Amino acid sequence: MLVFFGQNCSKSESKGNEKAAEVTHPEWSKNANIYEVNIRQYTPEGTLQAFQKHLPRLDSMGVKIVWLMPIHPIGEKNRKGELGSYYSIKDYRKVNPNFGTLEDFKALVDEVHAHDMKLIMDWVPNHTAWDHPWVREHPEFYAKDSTGAITHEADWTDIALLNYDNKELWSQMISAMEYWVNKADIDGFRVDHAAHEIPMAFWEEAIPKVNTQKDDLFWLAEWEGPELHTVFDASYAWEYFHITTAIAKGEETLDAITEYMQDEDTLYPNSAYRMYFTSNHDENSWKGTDDELYGDNFENFAVMAATLDGIPLIYGGQETALDQRLEFFKKDTILWEGNEYTDFYRTLLTLKKENEALWNGQYGGDFELLETTKPDIYAYRRVKGDQEVLVILNLSDKQRKIEFADDLSTQTYTNVFEPGNSMEVPSENLILGAHRFLVLEK
Repeated sequence: MLVFFGQNCSKSESKGNEKAAEVTHPEWSKNANIYEVNIRQYTPEGTLQAFQKHLPRLDSMGVKIVWLMPIHPIGEKNRKGELGSYYSIKDYRKVNPNFGTLEDFKALVDEVHAHDMKLIMDWVPNHTAWDHPWVREHPEFYAKDSTGAITHEADWTDIALLNYDNKELWSQMISAMEYWVNKADIDGFRVDHAAHEIPMAFWEEAIPKVNTQKDDLFWLAEWEGPELHTVFDASYAWEYFHITTAIAKGEETLDAITEYMQDEDTLYPNSAYRMYFTSNHDENSWKGTDDELYGDNFENFAVMAATLDGIPLIYGGQETALDQRLEFFKKDTILWEGNEYTDFYRTLLTLKKENEALWNGQYGGDFELLETTKPDIYAYRRVKGDQEVLVILNLSDKQRKIEFADDLSTQTYTNVFEPGNSMEVPSENLILGAHRFLVLEK
């Protein structure tokens, strides 16, 4: 059976999607990817200047968007650990002196642009540090408990929760975002905790206002839900991440991916960029390394994240086969002892850039699931015009002969990871090793 999901499924008719489909993405983002950078842990120095030396390598790897985790000064009051959380912001308009200066940051942005890449900065609008000036000067900006005291969220005792019922807070927050666009020429924002305590009405006002400061800004929401795509370019595919890690642990079957893709097709507008990933700073620090999360199938799920109909994320260090749970509150430098996956990611990101079938949102091709005769084989293709990418994943611990449940016309493809090697699919001789993958194009 051939299951088809794509542009012909009338996404615009689903609930809440007609308005969302009006988002106009930056032209440069149509085949982009995202690379997350943890400045503190990226180099022994843990500075902006030290990270800047890695830009030629990232450019060569095919990185398009460099996302910096928060670069702001970290609160000292109620600080967690030795160095505190990046997400406990003491001043929205300054650079953490441990990372460098404003001039260092501006120089980094300029160098990113010189490599034809873009830079987005992490923005934390949900809360501040306890020693942020607003706590003293504008206590009315903060959420209060039943006693009238400023409160925090969950067990995040190192932060003070903001209250968006206060409209003056809106203008102050918007002004702070505009500051970085104008002062440093950044290309957008990754918005932390974007929509839990923060009303969508704020973003519907804020994003258009900030967008007037520079053409083609890019907005990534750390949240998920179709309503975000009225103004945000991209949102986190958290559910997808949890499904894939459950599959890797044997707690879910591959049918869960199929059901997920059907739901995505129904709920989200065709223009939505959904961000797929195998790790990020939260998952790496608190849930596990790539090997702990995915075992022998890490490459399979990394291929999937890069070839589904969304925008892929790589967490800085994954190209080393990152086997560290990087500490969150203290110094813990990435061990750059090898770049086992550099060529792997370069191949995927180059394919993403050059083959229109894999482009983001409405720019990319339809997703077609190809049913196989084995439950631990997952196969699909993306098709746009005469461009096509076919992906076959063997998640089992055994070599498998790949057989499709339907009669498919035989076509000739090029093996993306073995340039010059062509093959026919389907074929009586199509064998795939345990935990191995094929990425084919034509």
